[in-house]
Amino acid sequence: MNESQIQFSERKSEIDLYQLQELLNVSAFWAKGRSIEDLGIAIANSEPVIYVSDSDRLIGFARATSDGIYRATIWDVVIHPEYQSSGLGSKLVETVLCHPRMRWVERVYLMTTHRQGFYEKMGFQTNTTTTMVLHNLANRVFVSATEVQLQESLGG
Repeated sequence: MNESQIQFSERKSEIDLYQLQELLNVSAFWAKGRSIEDLGIAIANSEPVIYVSDSDRLIGFARATSDGIYRATIWDVVIHPEYQSSGLGSKLVETVLCHPRMRWVERVYLMTTHRQGFYEKMGFQTNTTTTMVLHNLANRVFVSATEVQLQESLGG
């Protein structure tokens, strides 16, 4: 690995989604099979999005969502297996955390399956108080107050 060729970038419009899909397929069992379309949607709705390349090869990726002040969540942190244990993963997470959109956030969350020790070295702590999750939101029927008001105003 030639360090002079490693570059970090936040220009999400330049991410090769096919390379990202391949990186996730080889580096992250939890992200295998994600579609190009869905990856594009996730990137478009995330800030910051940071990626790492070695020349023209995508070798690392992470993204976050945040309100910019109270809460943020880091998602999809991956480093290609050939580049793991080189410090790039730590630098990638640090780059996300130093981004202006993340810098002043009160609490930063992340989900990890097998890498708790990696994140603990950077100051993350196990949090047992926020363990709730709702699956398949698209398959549930929720009627919002706005929808009820709209139906009432239309005479429905």
